[in-house]
Amino acid sequence: MGIGNVLFGDEGVGAHMANLIQEKYRFISDEHQVDVVDGGTLAQRLIPIITDGYERVVLIDCVSVDDANIGDVYSFDFDKIPDHITWNGSAHEVEMLQTLQMTDLMGDLPPVKIVGVIPYVIGEDSTFSMTDEVVNATIIMEKIIIDYVKSFGIEVKIKKELHIRDVSENTYLKGFDACY
Repeated sequence: MGIGNVLFGDEGVGAHMANLIQEKYRFISDEHQVDVVDGGTLAQRLIPIITDGYERVVLIDCVSVDDANIGDVYSFDFDKIPDHITWNGSAHEVEMLQTLQMTDLMGDLPPVKIVGVIPYVIGEDSTFSMTDEVVNATIIMEKIIIDYVKSFGIEVKIKKELHIRDVSENTYLKGFDACY
């Protein structure tokens, strides 16, 4: 599940990554199904999707870490968030962290792996462009996500060789329904 606002540059990396994974890969398994969701900035409205019988969720978003550099990638389990990591989410309607916490309080949260990157925060101006640092970081993020999916015995095939810039220009056209 990719989270982010594509109108704020690097903040849209989660949505762009969901789009990339959807277009680039095919997932094959007799036991498991992989759904790719562009969650955009829907936050609390994603709770029914997150709790829809999924065994696992991978959440792709921006994170904030003291003394980190733009483009640094972090991967961790939601139930073991390191103390030095928080969510920025300045362009999100409601923080994704709070959405996961509410879902967890209800007892409906499946195990969640977070794959996050440090964005360049642009403030109030809007842009569809991501920084080179975050574009380069998406290569690491993609590997982490695909390796995690493969760890459950799911075969992963490349449908079409793509990179993040190949799909990021059109993410805003796809939105929520296209990926789910």
